[in-house]
Amino acid sequence: MSKLTIRDLLNRKGKRQFSYVRVDSVAQASAAQMAGIDMIGTAFEESTRGFPGSAPDTHFRFGLKYGQYANGTEILRAAFSAMENGADSVYTAQSMEMVSILAREGIPVFGHIGLVPPKMGWTGGYCAVGKTSKEAVKLFHEVKDYESAGAVGIEIEVVPYLVATEISRRTPLLTMSLGSGSGCDMQYLFASDILGETVGRIPRHARIYRNFNEEYARLERERINAFREFVDDIDSGAFPLPKHLVEISASEFDSFINEIDE
Repeated sequence: MSKLTIRDLLNRKGKRQFSYVRVDSVAQASAAQMAGIDMIGTAFEESTRGFPGSAPDTHFRFGLKYGQYANGTEILRAAFSAMENGADSVYTAQSMEMVSILAREGIPVFGHIGLVPPKMGWTGGYCAVGKTSKEAVKLFHEVKDYESAGAVGIEIEVVPYLVATEISRRTPLLTMSLGSGSGCDMQYLFASDILGETVGRIPRHARIYRNFNEEYARLERERINAFREFVDDIDSGAFPLPKHLVEISASEFDSFINEIDE
Protein backbone atom coordinates (compact mmCIF):
# COMPACT_ATOMS: atom_id res chain seq x y z
CA MET A 1 0.00 0.00 0.00
CA SER A 2 1.44 3.38 -1.00
CA LYS A 3 1.37 6.23 1.47
CA LEU A 4 -1.67 8.50 1.12
CA THR A 5 -0.70 12.13 0.62
CA ILE A 6 -2.88 15.08 1.54
CA ARG A 7 -3.75 15.41 -2.13
CA ASP A 8 -4.80 11.74 -2.25
CA LEU A 9 -7.00 12.14 0.80
CA LEU A 10 -8.67 15.31 -0.47
CA ASN A 11 -9.25 13.84 -3.94
CA ARG A 12 -10.94 10.80 -2.40
CA LYS A 13 -13.15 12.72 0.02
CA GLY A 14 -16.66 11.33 -0.09
CA LYS A 15 -15.62 8.28 -2.11
CA ARG A 16 -14.77 5.99 0.80
CA GLN A 17 -14.10 6.17 4.52
CA PHE A 18 -10.52 6.18 5.74
CA SER A 19 -9.15 4.74 8.98
CA TYR A 20 -7.08 6.59 11.56
CA VAL A 21 -5.41 5.13 14.66
CA ARG A 22 -3.74 7.10 17.41
CA VAL A 23 -0.75 4.99 18.51
CA ASP A 24 1.37 4.94 21.66
CA SER A 25 4.38 2.91 20.55
CA VAL A 26 6.47 2.04 17.53
CA ALA A 27 5.15 -1.52 17.79
CA GLN A 28 1.58 -0.25 17.45
CA ALA A 29 2.55 2.00 14.53
CA SER A 30 4.25 -0.88 12.71
CA ALA A 31 1.29 -3.20 13.31
CA ALA A 32 -1.16 -0.54 12.13
CA GLN A 33 0.75 -0.18 8.88
CA MET A 34 0.85 -3.94 8.37
CA ALA A 35 -2.91 -4.07 8.96
CA GLY A 36 -3.55 -1.47 6.26
CA ILE A 37 -4.59 1.48 8.44
CA ASP A 38 -4.74 4.58 6.23
CA MET A 39 -3.40 7.14 8.68
CA ILE A 40 -1.49 6.94 11.96
CA GLY A 41 -0.71 9.61 14.51
CA THR A 42 0.48 10.46 17.99
CA ALA A 43 1.53 13.42 20.13
CA PHE A 44 4.75 15.13 19.06
CA GLU A 45 7.22 14.63 21.91
CA GLU A 46 10.90 13.84 22.27
CA SER A 47 10.05 10.18 22.84
CA THR A 48 7.87 9.89 19.71
CA ARG A 49 10.09 11.54 17.09
CA GLY A 50 11.08 8.17 15.66
CA PHE A 51 7.53 6.80 15.30
CA PRO A 52 7.08 7.69 11.61
CA GLY A 53 10.11 5.58 10.76
CA SER A 54 8.31 2.48 12.03
CA ALA A 55 5.49 3.02 9.52
CA PRO A 56 7.18 4.67 6.54
CA ASP A 57 4.48 3.71 4.05
CA THR A 58 1.57 5.17 6.03
CA HIS A 59 0.48 8.80 6.32
CA PHE A 60 1.67 9.99 9.74
CA ARG A 61 0.24 12.91 11.68
CA PHE A 62 1.91 14.48 14.70
CA GLY A 63 -0.26 16.27 17.25
CA LEU A 64 1.09 19.55 18.62
CA LYS A 65 -0.01 19.54 22.24
CA TYR A 66 -2.42 22.26 23.29
CA GLY A 67 -0.85 24.90 25.51
CA GLN A 68 2.78 24.14 24.77
CA TYR A 69 3.14 26.98 22.27
CA ALA A 70 2.66 30.55 23.45
CA ASN A 71 2.89 32.21 20.05
CA GLY A 72 3.04 31.59 16.32
CA THR A 73 6.81 31.36 16.20
CA GLU A 74 6.89 28.55 18.76
CA ILE A 75 4.20 26.45 17.10
CA LEU A 76 5.72 27.03 13.66
CA ARG A 77 9.11 25.79 14.84
CA ALA A 78 7.45 22.72 16.39
CA ALA A 79 5.53 22.00 13.19
CA PHE A 80 8.65 22.30 11.05
CA SER A 81 10.42 19.93 13.45
CA ALA A 82 7.51 17.48 13.25
CA MET A 83 7.68 17.49 9.46
CA GLU A 84 11.46 17.04 9.52
CA ASN A 85 10.91 13.99 11.74
CA GLY A 86 8.65 12.34 9.18
CA ALA A 87 5.18 13.80 9.68
CA ASP A 88 2.93 14.20 6.64
CA SER A 89 0.54 16.50 8.52
CA VAL A 90 0.06 18.02 11.97
CA TYR A 91 -2.82 18.65 14.37
CA THR A 92 -3.48 21.50 16.76
CA ALA A 93 -6.39 22.55 18.95
CA GLN A 94 -4.97 26.04 19.35
CA SER A 95 -6.38 29.20 17.79
CA MET A 96 -7.34 29.89 14.19
CA GLU A 97 -4.43 32.32 14.11
CA MET A 98 -2.04 29.47 14.90
CA VAL A 99 -3.67 27.29 12.23
CA SER A 100 -3.32 30.09 9.70
CA ILE A 101 0.38 30.57 10.50
CA LEU A 102 1.07 26.89 9.80
CA ALA A 103 -1.09 26.80 6.68
CA ARG A 104 0.65 29.83 5.18
CA GLU A 105 3.91 27.89 5.33
CA GLY A 106 2.37 24.96 3.45
CA ILE A 107 2.10 22.70 6.49
CA PRO A 108 -1.03 20.49 6.28
CA VAL A 109 -2.86 21.13 9.54
CA PHE A 110 -5.93 19.60 11.17
CA GLY A 111 -8.12 21.38 13.71
CA HIS A 112 -10.76 20.16 16.16
CA ILE A 113 -14.44 20.86 16.85
CA GLY A 114 -17.06 19.41 19.18
CA LEU A 115 -15.71 17.95 22.40
CA VAL A 116 -12.20 19.38 22.52
CA PRO A 117 -10.77 17.99 25.80
CA PRO A 118 -8.47 20.92 26.71
CA LYS A 119 -11.38 23.33 26.11
CA MET A 120 -14.22 21.19 27.46
CA GLY A 121 -15.05 23.67 30.24
CA TRP A 122 -16.65 25.87 27.59
CA THR A 123 -18.90 23.08 26.34
CA GLY A 124 -19.90 21.44 29.62
CA GLY A 125 -17.23 18.81 30.24
CA TYR A 126 -17.02 15.33 28.77
CA CYS A 127 -20.31 15.41 26.89
CA ALA A 128 -21.66 15.63 23.37
CA VAL A 129 -21.61 18.99 21.61
CA GLY A 130 -24.12 20.06 18.98
CA LYS A 131 -27.33 18.58 20.36
CA THR A 132 -29.15 21.91 20.01
CA SER A 133 -29.64 23.91 16.84
CA LYS A 134 -27.65 26.80 18.35
CA GLU A 135 -24.68 24.57 19.17
CA ALA A 136 -24.81 22.86 15.78
CA VAL A 137 -24.80 26.19 13.94
CA LYS A 138 -21.82 27.31 16.02
CA LEU A 139 -19.94 24.13 15.03
CA PHE A 140 -20.70 24.80 11.38
CA HIS A 141 -19.31 28.32 11.64
CA GLU A 142 -16.18 26.98 13.35
CA VAL A 143 -15.64 24.70 10.35
CA LYS A 144 -15.96 27.68 8.03
CA ASP A 145 -13.37 29.50 10.15
CA TYR A 146 -11.02 26.54 9.74
CA GLU A 147 -11.56 26.68 5.98
CA SER A 148 -10.65 30.37 5.97
CA ALA A 149 -7.58 29.69 8.13
CA GLY A 150 -6.28 27.19 5.57
CA ALA A 151 -6.74 23.92 7.45
CA VAL A 152 -6.93 20.69 5.47
CA GLY A 153 -9.09 18.82 7.96
CA ILE A 154 -10.83 18.70 11.31
CA GLU A 155 -11.52 16.19 14.02
CA ILE A 156 -15.22 16.08 14.90
CA GLU A 157 -15.50 14.64 18.39
CA VAL A 158 -18.75 13.43 19.99
CA VAL A 159 -21.10 15.42 17.77
CA PRO A 160 -24.55 14.04 16.80
CA TYR A 161 -24.04 11.96 13.68
CA LEU A 162 -26.67 13.83 11.64
CA VAL A 163 -24.93 17.13 12.37
CA ALA A 164 -21.48 15.69 11.66
CA THR A 165 -22.70 14.15 8.41
CA GLU A 166 -24.19 17.41 7.20
CA ILE A 167 -21.08 19.37 8.14
CA SER A 168 -18.89 16.87 6.30
CA ARG A 169 -21.10 17.14 3.24
CA ARG A 170 -20.86 20.93 3.24
CA THR A 171 -17.10 21.37 3.70
CA PRO A 172 -14.12 20.60 1.48
CA LEU A 173 -12.12 19.78 4.62
CA LEU A 174 -11.31 16.19 5.55
CA THR A 175 -13.52 15.25 8.49
CA MET A 176 -12.37 12.76 11.13
CA SER A 177 -15.08 11.18 13.25
CA LEU A 178 -14.31 10.43 16.87
CA GLY A 179 -17.70 9.27 18.10
CA SER A 180 -19.53 11.30 15.43
CA GLY A 181 -20.79 8.61 13.08
CA SER A 182 -20.02 7.25 9.65
CA GLY A 183 -20.93 10.36 7.67
CA CYS A 184 -17.41 11.75 8.07
CA ASP A 185 -14.46 11.00 5.81
CA MET A 186 -12.43 9.09 8.38
CA GLN A 187 -13.02 6.94 11.46
CA TYR A 188 -10.69 7.63 14.42
CA LEU A 189 -9.94 5.31 17.33
CA PHE A 190 -7.17 5.05 19.90
CA ALA A 191 -4.97 1.97 19.65
CA SER A 192 -5.25 1.51 23.41
CA ASP A 193 -9.04 1.16 23.07
CA ILE A 194 -8.88 -1.15 20.05
CA LEU A 195 -6.43 -3.43 21.85
CA GLY A 196 -8.20 -3.39 25.20
CA GLU A 197 -5.33 -1.64 26.98
CA THR A 198 -7.37 1.24 28.40
CA VAL A 199 -7.65 1.28 32.18
CA GLY A 200 -10.80 2.79 33.65
CA ARG A 201 -13.77 4.18 31.76
CA ILE A 202 -14.06 3.22 28.10
CA PRO A 203 -15.61 5.96 25.92
CA ARG A 204 -19.01 5.04 24.53
CA HIS A 205 -17.81 5.64 20.98
CA ALA A 206 -14.82 3.30 21.34
CA ARG A 207 -14.82 -0.34 20.29
CA ILE A 208 -12.60 -3.00 21.85
CA TYR A 209 -11.32 -5.69 19.48
CA ARG A 210 -8.88 -7.51 21.78
CA ASN A 211 -8.21 -7.80 25.53
CA PHE A 212 -4.52 -7.05 25.91
CA ASN A 213 -4.91 -6.13 29.59
CA GLU A 214 -6.02 -9.69 30.32
CA GLU A 215 -3.03 -10.99 28.39
CA TYR A 216 -0.69 -8.60 30.20
CA ALA A 217 -2.05 -9.85 33.54
CA ARG A 218 -1.48 -13.46 32.46
CA LEU A 219 2.07 -12.64 31.37
CA GLU A 220 2.77 -10.90 34.68
CA ARG A 221 1.64 -14.01 36.57
CA GLU A 222 3.90 -16.12 34.37
CA ARG A 223 6.81 -13.71 34.92
CA ILE A 224 6.45 -13.96 38.71
CA ASN A 225 6.14 -17.74 38.56
CA ALA A 226 9.27 -18.00 36.40
CA PHE A 227 11.29 -15.96 38.90
CA ARG A 228 9.98 -18.09 41.77
CA GLU A 229 10.97 -21.28 39.97
CA PHE A 230 14.44 -19.84 39.42
CA VAL A 231 14.83 -19.23 43.16
CA ASP A 232 13.49 -22.70 43.97
CA ASP A 233 15.95 -24.33 41.54
CA ILE A 234 18.86 -22.51 43.15
CA ASP A 235 17.74 -23.61 46.60
CA SER A 236 17.28 -27.25 45.53
CA GLY A 237 20.42 -27.45 43.42
CA ALA A 238 18.45 -27.97 40.21
CA PHE A 239 20.22 -24.99 38.67
CA PRO A 240 22.79 -24.83 37.27
CA LEU A 241 22.95 -28.28 35.67
CA PRO A 242 26.03 -29.74 33.91
CA LYS A 243 24.68 -28.58 30.55
CA HIS A 244 24.86 -24.99 31.76
CA LEU A 245 28.56 -25.27 32.65
CA VAL A 246 31.85 -24.97 30.77
CA GLU A 247 34.30 -27.87 31.22
CA ILE A 248 38.10 -27.84 31.44
CA SER A 249 40.20 -30.96 30.86
CA ALA A 250 41.71 -32.65 33.91
CA SER A 251 45.27 -32.05 32.67
CA GLU A 252 44.67 -28.34 32.09
CA PHE A 253 43.01 -27.99 35.45
CA ASP A 254 45.92 -29.78 37.18
CA SER A 255 48.34 -27.45 35.39
CA PHE A 256 46.30 -24.46 36.57
CA ILE A 257 46.43 -25.66 40.18
CA ASN A 258 50.20 -26.30 40.00
CA GLU A 259 50.77 -22.80 38.60
CA ILE A 260 48.84 -20.98 41.31
CA ASP A 261 50.23 -23.14 44.12
CA GLU A 262 53.81 -22.32 43.24
